[in-house]
Amino acid sequence: MATSPNWTREELILAFNLYLKLPFGKMHKGNEEVKKLASILGRRTPDSVAIRLTNFASVDPYHQQRGVKGMDGGRRQVEPIWDEFVNNQQELVFESERILADYQGSTIEEMYPEIVFDLKDLVGEVKIRAVKVRVNQSVFRKMILKTYANQCVISGIDLPELLVAGHIIPWSENEHERLNPENGLCMSSLYDRAYEKGLICIDTDHKLLISKRLKADVSKKFYQEFFGRFEYQPIRVPKTYQPRKEFLEYRLNQFEL
Repeated sequence: MATSPNWTREELILAFNLYLKLPFGKMHKGNEEVKKLASILGRRTPDSVAIRLTNFASVDPYHQQRGVKGMDGGRRQVEPIWDEFVNNQQELVFESERILADYQGSTIEEMYPEIVFDLKDLVGEVKIRAVKVRVNQSVFRKMILKTYANQCVISGIDLPELLVAGHIIPWSENEHERLNPENGLCMSSLYDRAYEKGLICIDTDHKLLISKRLKADVSKKFYQEFFGRFEYQPIRVPKTYQPRKEFLEYRLNQFEL
């Protein structure tokens, strides 16, 4: 019986790309996204793709704590990709999207036409950097919506069109943690904006705090309907990649009650 050829670096990066976007419980050969990647790769079966996804789970610190284990050989193959992600998240995530486009006979520009349109007035290196940032933000959004099961942590709104993947430590303030799912929160646009502007915050017990500025409107109808009733209530905390305490503390230190 002929054995399957070893996975190339590009193939492993594509498996990792899917790992970032797919819930752990859906990393099986019957999942349509797993089947699609197998088709894109051409020489891999859905079963072999699912095994690689499990290999990545076995080197992911979160799943290691849960006792997820993989075969030693498979673990050794994916460890270099995981280490590369840890040390250079932004470059690897963008590269994974570029490779995905290439395998489908496409380009980043064709995969993300809305980004290219938004940045049409930019040229040269400035445009390249801007495209990379926006593509990575798009992947981060998929990661966060996956982690939070497409639900706003405050209101429970579950329409993806209304949800934003916000950062606890702002994007501009910590480059290394930009794509860390423990630095993300899934919120509807209203609460994401309020969080960004320091009108609300989340403490280390995962409870919602409201600023004095916002409480100045306590007598207005919108206040109780959209904010007051959630004060000191726990947010929806995901099963995986919960907000890291240090990140919440960082944001709390900037918050004015």
